[in-house]
Amino acid sequence: FLTGEELDRQELFDLLERAEELKRGRERGEGRDSLEGRSVSLIFEKPSTRTRVSFEVGVAELGATPIVLRSDELQLTRGESVADTGRILSGYLHGIVIRSGSDERVRELAAGSTVPVVNGLTPEHHPCQALADLLTLRERFGELDGLRLAYVGDGNNVARSLAILGRIAGMEVVIASPEGYRIEGGLAELTDDPRAAASGADAIYTDVWVSMGDEAEAARRRGDLVPYQVNDELLAAASDRAIALHCLPAHPGEEITAEVLYGERSAVWDQAENRLHAQKALLERLLG
Repeated sequence: FLTGEELDRQELFDLLERAEELKRGRERGEGRDSLEGRSVSLIFEKPSTRTRVSFEVGVAELGATPIVLRSDELQLTRGESVADTGRILSGYLHGIVIRSGSDERVRELAAGSTVPVVNGLTPEHHPCQALADLLTLRERFGELDGLRLAYVGDGNNVARSLAILGRIAGMEVVIASPEGYRIEGGLAELTDDPRAAASGADAIYTDVWVSMGDEAEAARRRGDLVPYQVNDELLAAASDRAIALHCLPAHPGEEITAEVLYGERSAVWDQAENRLHAQKALLERLLG
């Protein structure tokens, strides 16, 4: 599961339905034996809060053993290839989750592995976040078909994954970004006008303006993206039922105002929790 394109429409809906079941039944231990006896490695090349904790807890709640590894704890630092690492880990484990600074490395790991590999985050894709986002939208609106989602700001990995999985779900995804910050064409409707994107939207989504690795360009990026802030004025251009979404961590006062982030129309904290439930459903599907 590297980009989300591995799922067809029915598989996606089945996965989201199972995530809802796991969420409703969490207190009574729903799914606690579904992966009993299995082991899953969680490899982190970058710092992580939501991905690390949600996957580690999720693996444990499904009855499997999580093994958290940093790349500097592996022989990768001594020249062992990523593909060989995949071959070796496949002999010990039943699945691999990796958060990496390179899409190529993740593809190489998957090519060398004989067990399922899950992309926990790469520069180009964040499909597990998009699964949680769709779960949040489904909870709020019931159906995903025909929903209009406006993503506003930097056209990054999150925007790309929303476009991919949103299209599979039958949603209308519109991405508003300035020149130089847009994802490639064809995945979603693109515009440079945030108000046009927000018009009639059921959800307005944003992400940080300065991601890990972008610090050297922080001042320029903030200047370019100021018109794309998610605030009360932009939310007012959306549907009356519209919610605000953010994959976190957030910087109130930059890409989103504190009033929106912590306001009554924010679904951000549900989004964060739903990482756990969506990923548990994904792991069941891949490893069960």
